[in-house]
This record gives sequence, C-alpha cells and structure tokens, in this order.
Amino acid sequence: MGFNLGTALGGALTGLFTTGNPIVAGVEGVAGAFGGASGVGTAGNGIVGALNAASEADNIALMAENLRHQSAMEWQATWFDEMMDEKSETMRESNTLRDVDMEERKADNQITKKFIASITE
Repeated sequence: MGFNLGTALGGALTGLFTTGNPIVAGVEGVAGAFGGASGVGTAGNGIVGALNAASEADNIALMAENLRHQSAMEWQATWFDEMMDEKSETMRESNTLRDVDMEERKADNQITKKFIASITE
C-alpha cells in the first residue's frame, strides 16, 4: 500500500462536503492516501460516528440540566404557593380578630352611653 494522491484528495473532498468539518476532511484525506477508497469510507464513518456520539452526550447533559432546573423551579413555586397560603390564612385570622375587637368596642360604647344616661337622669 503506497501513497495515492487521488484518493487522498477524493477522501478530503468527500469528508469536507459530507460533514463540513475540515478536521474530518483531513483525516479522510490521510485515510484515503494510505488506505485506498475503502479506507476513506471506514475512517469517515468512524469519525462521524464519534462526533455524533459526542453530540448526543452533550444533548443528554443539556437535557439533564434542563430537568434539574425545571425541578428546582417547580419546588420553588410550590414553596412560594405554600407561603402565600399561610400568609393569607394569617391575614384572615387577623381580620376576624379585628372585627371582633370592633364589635366589642361598639358594645362598650353602648354600655358607656347607657351608664352616662342612667347617671344624668
């Protein structure tokens, strides 16, 4: 097996046009130069397969990060909702106590008015 310039150029051009990656084109050119036409396809397929595997691994990592982020956001929303429910309940209790206090004041005022009226008679 010797150096073949034709298959080197063919492999490089094939790698460049099929993947658009100059590194892949260079590897396919070298494979074509020393391995012939059948080596170009095998080397190119191996490199493209490795690039696809790396891309898939990156995508899986991104999906895992997205799931972690979504889970954190859902927990934060749940905690916020629980806090707001508790705050609303506290405000309802405060309003009820304020209403009871106002009724007591009205009753005290009525008793005071009747007492004053009974003294002045």
